[in-house]
Amino acid sequence: MSLPENIFAPIAAALTAKGYENLTPVQSAVIEDEADGRDLLVSAQTGSGKTVAFGMAIAPTLLDGAEILPPAEIPLGLVIAPTRELAMQVQRELEWLYAKMGARTVSCVGGMDPRTERRALERGAHIVVGTPGRLRDHITRGALDMSSLRAVVLDEADEMLDLGFREDLEFILAAAPEERRTLLFSATVAKPIAKLAETFQRNALRISATSSGEQHADIEYKLMTVPADERENAVINTLLWYESTNTIVFASTREAVKHLSARLHNRGFDVVTLSGELTQAERTNALQAMRDGRARICVATDVAARGIDLPNLDLVIHAELPMNAETLLHRSGRTGRAGRKGTCVVISPTHRRRVAQSILRTAKIEAENIAPPTAEAIDARYRESILTNSLLSDVITDDERPSVDSLLTKWAPEALAAAYLRLQLTARPIPEDISATLVTDFDKREPRTREAFAGGTWFKVTVGRKQRAEPRWLLPMICKAGNVTKGAIGSIRIFDTETIFEVAADKVDSFLKAVGKNGTGEKGVYISAIDGPTEQKPQSKRRPPGPPVPYDPSAPRPEKADRKQRYGSGNLRPDDFAAPAADAPRPAKSFKPKEGKPFDKNKGKPKWSKPAEGEAPRKPKSKDHKKPRAQD
Repeated sequence: MSLPENIFAPIAAALTAKGYENLTPVQSAVIEDEADGRDLLVSAQTGSGKTVAFGMAIAPTLLDGAEILPPAEIPLGLVIAPTRELAMQVQRELEWLYAKMGARTVSCVGGMDPRTERRALERGAHIVVGTPGRLRDHITRGALDMSSLRAVVLDEADEMLDLGFREDLEFILAAAPEERRTLLFSATVAKPIAKLAETFQRNALRISATSSGEQHADIEYKLMTVPADERENAVINTLLWYESTNTIVFASTREAVKHLSARLHNRGFDVVTLSGELTQAERTNALQAMRDGRARICVATDVAARGIDLPNLDLVIHAELPMNAETLLHRSGRTGRAGRKGTCVVISPTHRRRVAQSILRTAKIEAENIAPPTAEAIDARYRESILTNSLLSDVITDDERPSVDSLLTKWAPEALAAAYLRLQLTARPIPEDISATLVTDFDKREPRTREAFAGGTWFKVTVGRKQRAEPRWLLPMICKAGNVTKGAIGSIRIFDTETIFEVAADKVDSFLKAVGKNGTGEKGVYISAIDGPTEQKPQSKRRPPGPPVPYDPSAPRPEKADRKQRYGSGNLRPDDFAAPAADAPRPAKSFKPKEGKPFDKNKGKPKWSKPAEGEAPRKPKSKDHKKPRAQD
């Protein structure tokens, strides 16, 4: 296919030189006649070619009818991006897109020397690309002149609002000329985005390039469910199975990135890391190593989930589940960009598989359930690739001929073949042993009936009501410890200091093995097998576990305790409630004070004591004994 004829001529030349044969939907939409010269509010998913799209859209505005740009003085265009990596990537894209127009671009991002940026602005620039905080700083200091701006672009506007840049964006847009064009690009147009557009755009054209059907049609999604303790092994085997040119492995925290990258490095992989704790120079070097081929794998936190575009990146691995569907889409969008195909593998621990499925459903993605690649399957692929290696079919050159003849003279062909095989296998990382169990669609599995637990085993966990044990957190802990699903757990009975639960017969052996290896993961909490529920002595007053006793109305009532004994303990007899006879004498009250201590019959407390023989009786104190004495 050929490029559309309505593309601005210098842009068309740059796209042809870059190898573009057709445009993405968002790129085609921004060059339509109705979008010419208007403010645009564009929603498009990540990886849809938005950078080239807004570069094409603002080119006629910046040139204003000319073929090339005037000498660089005061900036004509401004692009605002949420992160340093995205801003620098946008600058690289605009440099080749505007190369034939003589454009000069300057980046202003946090982490770089602001003095160098100010000197670059003083020398002049046509387009400035930066992050909100640094751009506001340059405007405040008078280093960035906004008076001649013709177009302002907000890239990934939703992310900038999520990161708390609303105040900075409002300050920058308020400082720009009112007659400028404002192009706002966002993955979704939520209420905050719509409010921002309403405030700073005029009669904006709404463009939606997000497909209402399948998300990321160029990305093949795989859901791999593994035991929690084998997740890192699954990452290693996945890397060995797909043999991607470039791969990003996502983890949730900085510590997880450090641990996983160290594990991969020790296994012989060329790894770089990308997280928020790195300096700008370290992050730039890591991305450049991926572009140069010095590294093939980047282990990153979600800081790399937006805007990062690496060449030949055809595999994304979610080593840890994303927090929500939006993060999943932005992570996965690092591959399958601008028409390229890609693969996304979501690795989920067994006990969180339903969470993974929920995230995929929310993102409107259908993923294929696959088993983790086994060591045997990877080894078979190794040997197949060794036999089909292109080195075996290359023609022997004149420089190589003497050495080849010498080897054939000294060594037998079998020895040479064995040496070649050993060298090839030694250069490849050894795969990990992993449980090769294919997990099917969990949502369609039938629940277990009580008959399925016949012959099962009862287990005990050392927490109960006194530890505030509840099924809502006991069940996930038990499933995680035993590497089973909740369908394998039967009755759960909670007592004061312990809890017993039932495990299906076909899962007992694997449950015991997993618990013995992993434990519960909770300090001071242990799981052990017991013979059955009847051996448990409940420490509460509730009926002990067992089948319910049927009610029989014809059965005799159980014998009660001796009534005299009960009455003697304080219980009242029915006769106690009867009225006394009219001529019955009133019982006389008697007081029996303790010896030597007379009691007041009203209060029952000692009131006085008899003075000793020869001692004058004590007089009570006057009520006004506490009054202050008169001063002399």
